[in-house]
Amino acid sequence: MTASAPLLSGQTPLAVRMRPVSLDEVAGQKHLLRAGSPILALADPEASSPGAVSIILWGPPGTGKTTLAQAIARSSGRRFVELSAITAGVKDVREVMQEAVTQRDLYGQTTILFLDEIHRFTKAQQDALLPGVENGWVILIAATTENPSFSVISPLLSRSLLLTLQPLTDDDIGELVDRAVDDARGLDGAVALSPPARAALIRLASGDARRALTGLEAAAAVALSVGDGDEDASASGVPTITDDDVAQAVDRALLRYDRQGDEHYDVISAFIKSIRGSDPDAALHYLARMIEAGEDPRFIARRLVISAAEDIGLADPQGLVIATAAADAVAFIGMPEGRIPLAEATVYLATTAKSNAAYLGIDAAIADVRAGGFGRVPVHLRDAHYPGAKRLGHGKGYRYPHDSEHGVLPQQYLPDELDGRRYYNPKTLGAERDVAARLERIRRILGDR
Repeated sequence: MTASAPLLSGQTPLAVRMRPVSLDEVAGQKHLLRAGSPILALADPEASSPGAVSIILWGPPGTGKTTLAQAIARSSGRRFVELSAITAGVKDVREVMQEAVTQRDLYGQTTILFLDEIHRFTKAQQDALLPGVENGWVILIAATTENPSFSVISPLLSRSLLLTLQPLTDDDIGELVDRAVDDARGLDGAVALSPPARAALIRLASGDARRALTGLEAAAAVALSVGDGDEDASASGVPTITDDDVAQAVDRALLRYDRQGDEHYDVISAFIKSIRGSDPDAALHYLARMIEAGEDPRFIARRLVISAAEDIGLADPQGLVIATAAADAVAFIGMPEGRIPLAEATVYLATTAKSNAAYLGIDAAIADVRAGGFGRVPVHLRDAHYPGAKRLGHGKGYRYPHDSEHGVLPQQYLPDELDGRRYYNPKTLGAERDVAARLERIRRILGDR
């Protein structure tokens, strides 16, 4: 096929070719592109003022930091200079500043300096940017994947606007993939994209546009290498990219996993039941499937917390502490490192003692309340602090447990209608064995009245 040659010839990568030429083509980040936003002001060539406000773009890889900078430069008509903190030094920064002053004084042209990965600059290197930003010699657009509060010096932060980019949504990634298939800068209709392959590319991208387009380009090469006329040809006569092509291109098995469908519920069910059944190997397997399929790690963490309370309970109270700590850790550090505390909590919960006694107890108590079995609070337990309460006998006869040597005194706590009802029946497993023995002694005292 004639179109296959340029696709397979090692030309400029698809992700670079498909960079938006204007802000209108940018997918996602709508919160940064509202009317009157600093980015639109920078990109407006008709602006009455130069809009010389430096900005720092902070966000995960593949969310459009470089794309926004280049789109601003193209739209505004300003001079654009790009440096990477990986390769540039103080000398390079000073040369850019000097040339920017020359361009401004001789031609009235404003320079946009895009500095990628500014967090890799040392403090001294970042200091070199200050005169140019302070005096307006350049408009700095800096990009970073690290928290600027820790990776960018305070004087530079105070002279710039910090704009946070969000991971692209599945709809954003789908829009980019569809455009790349049809656009003359992209694959130009040389291939078609099957719905399963499209879904796989979106899932594997995990909010990273560059990853999605790189995967698409590799999968297209696989589909085109098969040639015309095969069973995967589309109605238009061009090869169709299948999910198998995507799997072969990225050298990664595609999980049949729909975050809104049956697989989502089946896998999480198997995950929790494996923990409940004390099989850490199976639990880790299902955890890996969810992670690789791009499941929301916060969803996994929430289910671990529920499992710790429901299935582990007081047999090991530390289980809930560890599960909650894992949830906090995932929210704090994100993925992929978040997989480690998730795995740690999974293994701990799967291998520790189990008890659902507290879970059964609250459900039994709720069932009684819903059935009308609640009765009046015993008089001696009622609040005796508000005016007139003592005249009604509230609090009369209440025995203060701390007055007892053992901290327990015989008296009735349940309403008359439920006196003697037991909701919590501890198991003799793990730490709950001690709870059961202590509770038996307590119940004997409470019943002796």
